[in-house]
Amino acid sequence: MPYEVVSAYTLVVGEYPDDPVVSVHSTADEAWKALDREIRSRCRMRLRPRRVAGPDGTSRLADAWRASDPDSRYWQLTAHRLPLLIPELGRRRSAAAS
Repeated sequence: MPYEVVSAYTLVVGEYPDDPVVSVHSTADEAWKALDREIRSRCRMRLRPRRVAGPDGTSRLADAWRASDPDSRYWQLTAHRLPLLIPELGRRRSAAAS
């Protein structure tokens, strides 16, 4: 069976002892936007307008949120490359069967 590699991004945000928020995203942009939304909601900040939530600004915001209580707050955004098996949809006919 042939393999195809797919990228996925996992986001984990939490505060001890509460359960963490875990989400999986198909693009890095979606993951950074999700982190921006989550941190802004935890800080009771208004959501960002339609501008792009980039890695630099979002990570600074998340680091500032974590710095106010570093013993219990955490966040992590991780990229993964997942090999997936792609099944054959049909078999080739052999020359003998034709």
